[in-house]
Amino acid sequence: MNLFPIETGNFKLDGGAMFGVVPKTIWQRTNPADHNNLIDVAARSLLIEDGNKLILIDTGLGTKQSDKFFGYYHRWGNFTLDNSLAQLGFHKDDITDVFMTHLHFDHCGGCVQWNKDRTGYETAYKNAVYWTNKNHWQWATKPNAREKASFLKENLLPMEESGQLKFISSGQIQNDSIIASPEFRFDIRFVNGHTEKQMLPQIRYKGKTLVFMADLIPTVGHIPLPYIMGYDTRPLLTLVEKEFFLNDAVENDYYLFFEHDAHNQICTLKQTEKGIRLNQIFTFNELFN
Repeated sequence: MNLFPIETGNFKLDGGAMFGVVPKTIWQRTNPADHNNLIDVAARSLLIEDGNKLILIDTGLGTKQSDKFFGYYHRWGNFTLDNSLAQLGFHKDDITDVFMTHLHFDHCGGCVQWNKDRTGYETAYKNAVYWTNKNHWQWATKPNAREKASFLKENLLPMEESGQLKFISSGQIQNDSIIASPEFRFDIRFVNGHTEKQMLPQIRYKGKTLVFMADLIPTVGHIPLPYIMGYDTRPLLTLVEKEFFLNDAVENDYYLFFEHDAHNQICTLKQTEKGIRLNQIFTFNELFN
């Protein structure tokens, strides 16, 4: 059993949108903005190697969108998903399962690519099962006006048309679906504040519990309870879900794996007089090698 962080590419987002009602004078201490008020953001995936299974959690923005589209997100750095896989000796065709925390374009854009002659789209992982859940799929394919720009039909419809799409219906991935290892546990936390039925993988690995944070807590700077993104559809529900998670994480010594923090991969939490705050920061290699 092996886990690997996969850097798919960095981009930038508006700092105000990322921190909602929190003033810039406060959030810029942890997430400094450039002259356009943009902050550094990662699209970090997680790869799980378990026997004959090779499971990829989220796929980043992908490469198929137009230059105009990507121009809104100011991509930076040299990371690509293909290169990150290649450095580990893997190829897209080796992936057996793609697990999508949710279907916003920065989490699933890499699931679909142009075909060879660029006349249409095809799934990027031709040998993989694509996993989401039915409630979120319906939410994404019939989007509300607020999220419509994040649920792109070119990301979603090719998955369904390929026949590779499957739905998860419980809070734990069962042995007959993705994971079949007595030494490894892969649970799912469902949260609904950011979007309907977002799924956060909770993985027991080498005696530690690693939680893939997706968009519940996108960066270290979002740990304090009121620091909630302006993108969330139900911010007061996020507040409840986040408070429950933070207390659970401290009580059970969880390690938070950040998908969107460009400068920090993993952290732990501690209880303080001001509430739950950052404890320690780790790189993946520091923690598990």
